Amino acid sequence: MDFIEFTDFRIIDAIDIFLVAGLLYYLYRLVKGTVAINIFIGIVIIYGIWWLTELLEMEMLSKILGGFLGVGMFALIVVFQQEIRKFLLMLGSTQFNIKRIFKQFKSISKDSIAVTNIQPIIDSCQKMASSNTGALIVIKRNNSLDFVKSSGDEMDVEVNQPIIESIFYKNSPLHDGAMLIEGNRITATRVILPVSNDRSIPLRFGLRHRAAVGVSEKSDAVCLVVSEENGQISYLKDGDFVLYETIEELTQIINNDLMQ
Repeated sequence: MDFIEFTDFRIIDAIDIFLVAGLLYYLYRLVKGTVAINIFIGIVIIYGIWWLTELLEMEMLSKILGGFLGVGMFALIVVFQQEIRKFLLMLGSTQFNIKRIFKQFKSISKDSIAVTNIQPIIDSCQKMASSNTGALIVIKRNNSLDFVKSSGDEMDVEVNQPIIESIFYKNSPLHDGAMLIEGNRITATRVILPVSNDRSIPLRFGLRHRAAVGVSEKSDAVCLVVSEENGQISYLKDGDFVLYETIEELTQIINNDLMQ
């Protein structure tokens, strides 16, 4: 059996293994929590079986599985088009560098990273919900949001409840569009977001919700939307609505997502 020759193991082989592991890790992160995770796991299982048939020299089964994997690549491009888009955005992002890789593996202290203070954001959403004041808040995670940030008015102020409420006040000139939060700073207002064309979004959700779905499809940002019609607070991630039962649960979910 000469599939792996440990005696000929080189430093470049270790780098190769590290890069493959990193690639699989980021692919997993992109599909985690979505329907695509089941497809991803299925592909990994099929590939593992194919590799085993190659190892055992089961030629017929190996050829069948190999042909399936070859043809299936075209289908995967269609199935994973949103995930592929996010992955390419991540690669092109200025945030994708050596420092970020070490951050993901927790080699960099979290004390040096500006953490978003969620509580004043949640409190302001609750206050706006009680008065049916519409709001759309986008919170940056890893992907750069420069592709939408330039469409709005730049700002640089620390996250706090009175500022958020004043921006979305109905008579405020800044209330239209989305607010961007990066780290613990409000960095832009009146931002124009890409609107999703997903027909599965219920008709009761308006333009704010479609815009939140759109930006969370094209990046890994998370969004909070306060409905102007009924005061409902919606949380969106990865192009989908995240269900929650209490405000405390919502706060915990957002904190967990921002730590990833």
